[in-house]
Amino acid sequence: MVPEFWPEFWYGLPVFVQDAAWFVLLLLPALVTGLVVVWSFRPFSLVWAMIWRYRWTNALFVLLIAISVGLGVGLIAQERGIRQGTARAAEKFDLVVTAPGSEVQMMLATVYLQPVDVPLLDGKTYDAIASNENVALAAPIAYGDSFHESSVIGTTAAFVTHLSGDLAEGRMFAAVDEAVVGARVPLDIGATFTPAHGVGDAAEEGAHEGALLRVVGRMAPTGSPWDRAILVPVESVWKVHGLPLGHGPEREGQIGPPFDPDYFPGTPAILVRADQLWANYALRSEFTTDRTMAFFPGAVLSQLHGLLGDVRQVMSVMAVVTQVLVTLGVLAGLAVLIRLYARRLALLRALGAPDRFVFAVVWTYAATLIFTGAILGIVVGMAAVGIISKIVTARTDILVEATLAWPEFHLVAGFVSLTVLMALTPAFMALSRDVITDLRS
Repeated sequence: MVPEFWPEFWYGLPVFVQDAAWFVLLLLPALVTGLVVVWSFRPFSLVWAMIWRYRWTNALFVLLIAISVGLGVGLIAQERGIRQGTARAAEKFDLVVTAPGSEVQMMLATVYLQPVDVPLLDGKTYDAIASNENVALAAPIAYGDSFHESSVIGTTAAFVTHLSGDLAEGRMFAAVDEAVVGARVPLDIGATFTPAHGVGDAAEEGAHEGALLRVVGRMAPTGSPWDRAILVPVESVWKVHGLPLGHGPEREGQIGPPFDPDYFPGTPAILVRADQLWANYALRSEFTTDRTMAFFPGAVLSQLHGLLGDVRQVMSVMAVVTQVLVTLGVLAGLAVLIRLYARRLALLRALGAPDRFVFAVVWTYAATLIFTGAILGIVVGMAAVGIISKIVTARTDILVEATLAWPEFHLVAGFVSLTVLMALTPAFMALSRDVITDLRS
């Protein structure tokens, strides 16, 4: 029965102490088993001789365990790294207002720049949002054009500053034909380009012929798909499509807010930020109507992560099952390998070595291979997450920095305890062999 004070004591401990305690508890069965098996014996010299005698075969067994452990913990760590990377990419998008539709679809389009055709919000809607007393930033986000692999996004200078802070080089766009590129866009300051209409395979080269844009600045890295984006004044997007530029004739040539509702052609999405947290919730309620949809990208992403939580559990179970199956195969191989040592073990028993000593030798031999494989597996896991993270980052433009953490070490500790207990089986099998038969073999 758990003492009443225990939950309060346990949850009062620092998280690091709790994780370390769990690690020790999961590893404890292996340590206790080892202490009991080798108590009063010194089998290590003989075990080392056995390992060295068939070193290449033993190395193969260790490598098999290492790969199994490394891939298992690496996949679980990678899943966590992807969740953290996608969440970090959505941090700057406090509240997004779009036309009614799918929140997931609009989040993917606005935050992760996935191409989608959606209705536009008109000038009156934008003006109502921008003029709200609780709104500190209302930035139109107009997408639909591209240049090679980069999306061309129309917005405001305030949004660029909000997204990445100070520019890494150059200056902010100040005219309708200027652009600021993301950190990973392969265009230098001063380079010129003509955007295509559409994105990806659907892009129409030449549709905006004559619309020459010049790069004047580069954003600092954001760790999001926006590092591959090209940001231009929203007026530039309207201009290449032959639309009004958002300002009346008396303000011809102006870029950025305030916009004139009567000359505002529309925008697929509006990023909204309030200075106070409570105001964001009030704004979401106010702009969730039959004509507009307001949502928190972070909340939508959390829902998706919640749905993927079961996937993480399945991956964890699969990783454990895979490692156990591999270890069963290794132990079966060890049982066969023990036959190579059968004559030596029989000679030990014939010379009067206690059965417990022979048992300790065989178990320590198997446990050494398992422990070595598990430790090497952690190294393999670290290398795997580093390589996979770079591949995922390159493919998705979402900065993924996966590292092994306590959950993975807990998994390894549980795996080691389970498998060293299973290693008792070949040790018992070695004692069940007939000494006379093995000596004659």
